Amino acid sequence: MKPTKAKVTKTIGRGARLHVCDNSGAKRVYFVSVKGGKTTKGKYPSAGVGEMITASVIKGTPELRKTLVQAIVVRQKKEYRREDGTRIKFEDNAVIVCKDEKGNPKGTVFKGPIAKEATEKWPLIAKVANSII
Repeated sequence: MKPTKAKVTKTIGRGARLHVCDNSGAKRVYFVSVKGGKTTKGKYPSAGVGEMITASVIKGTPELRKTLVQAIVVRQKKEYRREDGTRIKFEDNAVIVCKDEKGNPKGTVFKGPIAKEATEKWPLIAKVANSII
């Protein structure tokens, strides 16, 4: 896991329902917490592109439903600024389900574009991704 060069705004808050953009079997997940995230007392955790989160599967295959999974945020609606000055945003908030804490993706095909910040931080995602923006 490497640090990103972009200043990613953390806008996906706890309790958010996110789309899953891979073929792991999960369709929708409920955001529970950020892996290694720290907040002030009384504040809810939030995540941005490239962060690993813990999520509960709401909709998907019967084996995965009602289980906690590790996921990586690969798209967010709120725009953020890259180091070269460009700003980028996506149409939806989406995650990829992981097999383990190293970032190995559970699915083999990703639907839609993947943010460059997520692939820089988690190189195993870059191997499977079709389009990186």
